[in-house]
Amino acid sequence: MGSICSYWRISDRNDIKKIMAKELNEDTGFTVSIKTLIAIGFAMATIISMWFMLQADIDEARELPVPPPQDVTRMEFDMKDQMIRNTIMETKKDVEEIKKSMEKIEDKLYQ
Repeated sequence: MGSICSYWRISDRNDIKKIMAKELNEDTGFTVSIKTLIAIGFAMATIISMWFMLQADIDEARELPVPPPQDVTRMEFDMKDQMIRNTIMETKKDVEEIKKSMEKIEDKLYQ
């Protein structure tokens, strides 16, 4: 890799300083197309409207009533407990059947 002068084919180091020394001040100007201004305005309007919609949703959520805690009755607890136990037992039976099937398959495979 050579120096920046050889890379950009700039013959004089002063040319590099002139290119690099551009600074922003009161006299600095730039151009922006109408299309770009419209896009920036549209983006700002979208962001601002999203902000206000979010704030309205937050205010609405604050006003909603808090649901009362639901007490679980003893009967409901017993029923859920029994259902879970039945599911575990069914799963245990299924696993045993799968083991038996696997043993049969292995016996046939190694015969």
